[in-house]
Amino acid sequence: MKTSNPVLARLGQAAERERAAGYAQPGPYGQPGYPQQYPPQQPYPGGYGQPVAPPAVTPMTLDDVVVKTVLMLALLGASAAAAWVLVPDALVGVAWIGAAVVGLVLGLVISFSRMANPALVVAYSIIEGVFVGMVSKAFETLYAGIVLQAVVATFGVFFLMAIIYKARIIRATPKFARIMVAVIAGLFGVMLVNLVLSLFGVNTHLRDGSPLAIGFSLVCIVVASLSFVLNFAEIEEGVRMGLPQRYAWTAAFGIVVGLVWLYIEILRLLSYFQGDD
Repeated sequence: MKTSNPVLARLGQAAERERAAGYAQPGPYGQPGYPQQYPPQQPYPGGYGQPVAPPAVTPMTLDDVVVKTVLMLALLGASAAAAWVLVPDALVGVAWIGAAVVGLVLGLVISFSRMANPALVVAYSIIEGVFVGMVSKAFETLYAGIVLQAVVATFGVFFLMAIIYKARIIRATPKFARIMVAVIAGLFGVMLVNLVLSLFGVNTHLRDGSPLAIGFSLVCIVVASLSFVLNFAEIEEGVRMGLPQRYAWTAAFGIVVGLVWLYIEILRLLSYFQGDD
């Protein structure tokens, strides 16, 4: 099971270990395979004396990823709406920061985990929903109608990238993947440094509506949009490799992370053109 993608390589190795324990080998393009048989002389554990095949691992499909993604977005949306309604205005900032920190920790745990964990992914959706709800409430209070504009733009970009990927206008080559990983890491490093400096009263002009801030947001939007190409490629190759069905949660997690990032950056960019009143 060879792949140039380090995430898929790790997940593929986990799938191989499961199959080595007696699970079914997948057929071509992720189709279910035939389960391996124990040697005929090995009795059934219950003592019936009959050979038995272990359970087969159901490989994930594109439909699995779609269903999990929709479920995660539904949980995120419900959590965001609940936080918007239930959290008092005086506590919006506290809830915003708290959800951002917890969401970041959960996101890192999921990203570096060696196994897919549906419970963590669901928890991430709910916590991230609180974060999105608080950010949206704060921006909507200042600029009426901006949230709806950002939501429409976010999903518009997502579906546009899906069409571009389907048409193979942009391909997730190994070089493209390496560049994207480096750029994303660099951007998050810059944002982290900017956050730390802002806590000490230092204004780097990356988030104040200046031409530099507009340019930085545009760069983030472009990179967040291109990250979907990596997500689509991982899903496509994961299905081909026959990864176990539960890894659809990991694939859905990647898409939701990209959507949240894209939404926040579009929200910021739109706010720069709303004026200061």
